[in-house]
Amino acid sequence: MKTRNLVLAAALSLAALPAAAAEQVKIAIGGASCLCYLPTVLADQLGLFEKHGIDAELIDFKGGSQALKAVVGGSADVVSGYYEHTINLAAKKQQLSAFVVYDRFPGIVVVVAPDETQNIKSIADLAGKTVGVTAPGSSTDFFLKYLLGKAGKAPNSASVVGIGLGATAVAALEQGQVDAAVTLDPAVTVLKARFPDLGILADTRSEADTETLFGSDYPGGALYTMQTWIDEHPEAVKGMAAAMVETLDYIHSHSPEEIMARMPPGMVGADKEAYLAALTASIPMYSETGLMDAKGAETVHAVFAAGSPEVKAANVDLSKTYTNAFVEEARAAMKAQ
Repeated sequence: MKTRNLVLAAALSLAALPAAAAEQVKIAIGGASCLCYLPTVLADQLGLFEKHGIDAELIDFKGGSQALKAVVGGSADVVSGYYEHTINLAAKKQQLSAFVVYDRFPGIVVVVAPDETQNIKSIADLAGKTVGVTAPGSSTDFFLKYLLGKAGKAPNSASVVGIGLGATAVAALEQGQVDAAVTLDPAVTVLKARFPDLGILADTRSEADTETLFGSDYPGGALYTMQTWIDEHPEAVKGMAAAMVETLDYIHSHSPEEIMARMPPGMVGADKEAYLAALTASIPMYSETGLMDAKGAETVHAVFAAGSPEVKAANVDLSKTYTNAFVEEARAAMKAQ
């Protein structure tokens, strides 16, 4: 009897204990309205960060370079942005590492402003023009410089101006604020619906187009942060990796309509038909595993080295710019359930 009472008392005591506090993590996103970052927003909408012990605060920035600055400066913990920034920073002796890769290719598109369709027919024609990018120093800016160099022009031969993503990018092109833009969906699909003859100079929204341009998959969106933060917060990183793995599984096991229904209305916007079309076309972009492909990392490095003397001269150890350990652990745990 006494033993039973002791067991009951112990059970009641444990029940009275508060649940382990979720770890607060500030995630800086380089433009949350972009479909390239949908997995991060969707993970939050599905409650998967919370499920895995993460009290996530998503902080929206106009571009990846600004999100990166927030993490390097200490006002955010993790970036939801493009993997290539880890290579760029490694060349500057700053060690960042991607621990989940959720985009298999970039989804970046170079489009011509409707009023400039007859004047700009190729990437080379962008030299001397004003080109919109999400933010100076962002992945869209790097992409533009790479394409200009590949076209035989100086990487800095076009003037760049930050126009953000989504509605602001669409407005900048429609109003003639820029001659062309390097942007992403859903903005491209919205523009194409309004201007059927929209000029597209480069497109990495499909696997075939990406391989034609780069020769392989080109890892895009990822969760990455300072290596020191990963070392100090392994449980938080483990939780985020598990949440993102579940999100990727959700994406590939549900219809675009079901996914759209989970997204914040403000991100979907008024033109639901255009958003759905863009989302449907984007599904192949999202990784099914969350893992980094070593060949893809090498491709990203080669592209950066071609456009950046600093990266080319640096002896970047690519194995330190990403880790698959957390995703592999999450996959193993899910399989064991």
